[in-house]
Amino acid sequence: MPAIEFLRWLIVLSFCAVLTVAGICDIRERRIPNWAVLAVVILFLPWIVVGDVTILSAVGACLIVFAGSIALYMLGIVGAGDAKLISAVALFVGFGRLGPFLILVALAGGLIALISLLSQPARALALLHARKLGDPGRGVPYGVAIAIGAIGQIALPWIRAALA
Repeated sequence: MPAIEFLRWLIVLSFCAVLTVAGICDIRERRIPNWAVLAVVILFLPWIVVGDVTILSAVGACLIVFAGSIALYMLGIVGAGDAKLISAVALFVGFGRLGPFLILVALAGGLIALISLLSQPARALALLHARKLGDPGRGVPYGVAIAIGAIGQIALPWIRAALA
């Protein structure tokens, strides 16, 4: 295996591991650690060389996602950790896969919310009532949805290519 291919796989596997841990932390604590966001950004630096995204595409996607996620944070829809994590992941995604990535994140988030509603309907009704009273409560762990979207857009294409 050439060194570039080895480095590519090392980055992809590390990326998946960091996102998995971030998702687990978000489920347990409803908080995404800053070190996880920083790790994604650090992993992006060698990805510039071995990955399939240009710097301009990556930074542009990151800025667009950052602006949108900060707006959602200010509206109380997502947490600050979610906004930071999705912006960092957008570096890996770039413009070319930004649309499918955001759709996958939204679908995963909706599925997580639906599962939460169906598994604990009384808790869900209490949460909805609390939101009407101004208490945002503990919403959907969007770090999990971001991880699902990111792994779907970054890791799966490399795995498919390797198996082909």
